[in-house]
Parts: sequence; structure tokens; C-alpha cells
Amino acid sequence: MNPIDTNERPLTYTIRPAEHTDARQLALLRARLDAETDHFDRFPGEDVLDEEGFLQLIQHETGVPHFLLVAEVDRQLVGYARCVGFPLRRFAHKADFGVGVVRDFWGQGIGRALLQTTLDWARTVELKKIQLAVVETNQGAVRLYQTTGFQVEGRLKHDRLLADGLYYDTILMGLLLD
Repeated sequence: MNPIDTNERPLTYTIRPAEHTDARQLALLRARLDAETDHFDRFPGEDVLDEEGFLQLIQHETGVPHFLLVAEVDRQLVGYARCVGFPLRRFAHKADFGVGVVRDFWGQGIGRALLQTTLDWARTVELKKIQLAVVETNQGAVRLYQTTGFQVEGRLKHDRLLADGLYYDTILMGLLLD
């Protein structure tokens, strides 16, 4: 796959598959994302994925569809997306999706570009469905997913404890691919 370069907005960024040389930056990026927003599953410092962990994700060779993308601005990673299939045949037609973009780069089209590139890849490997879970407070992400065709498939009530000490719902969304 060729990297996507865009300068449709004032910001120029590149969307490309992750490489082994990205592992260290990915570990730092994930820690930063966990610290700057409640939109992820983890509190800061929980379930840390270090450089070695990201190397293993990048070199993922389990036979299930797997795609790890990065968004880069001036040689710095500012976002990533991951799509992971299922090893069981009953579920082999679908994959889970997740994305994160540094807050300073929200609203620049990076999340949409990561999502669209992932959807293009999913179609090439003949997946039939992409699914995701998003906390109800992340309305920007919910709107993004809805504008790309995702449908709300369910809701897990009081599913996530956020930093404010309150519980919030998780919205389950899915997109059936052509």
C-alpha cells in the first residue's frame, strides 16, 4: 500500500502502514492519548504497551486479518488506527476497529483518513463487517462513524468509569461492507 499524503487543509500529514521503526513512537503516542482524554479504555498507566509490545503488533503473523496504520506530521506520529480480525471461523468475516489522534490534531481530517484507509484495506481482504465500541461522551467520533455509514448496534449501560468518577455508556457500532 502506498502512503497517503494530503494537504487539503492547512496541515500536511501522511497516513501509512506502521513499520517496525515506529514502535517506540507508538508506545509514547499511546501513553499520551491515554493521558489526554477519557475516550480510551485505559486510565493513564494501565495496560501499558511498550516498544516491544508494538513491535509484536506490527509483526503480527497469526493468520487473522490485521492492519496497523499511523498518521505522521513532520516525522512525528500523531495518530494511529488498528483493525484486528478474529481467528474463529464463525467470526472470521469481521474485525474490531480502534483509532486515536492527539488532541492538538483533532478536526484536521486525520481520524477520517485513518478510518477510510482501514475500510479500503478491509474490503481488499474481503471482510464483511467492521465493528467498534465508543464511549458516549466521544460525540465527535460517533458523528465520524455515522457519516461513514456505521450504525448503532447496541449500548452497554454504565459500562465505563471515567476520570470524573461517573459511569458512562459504551455505544456499539458496526458497518457492513459491500
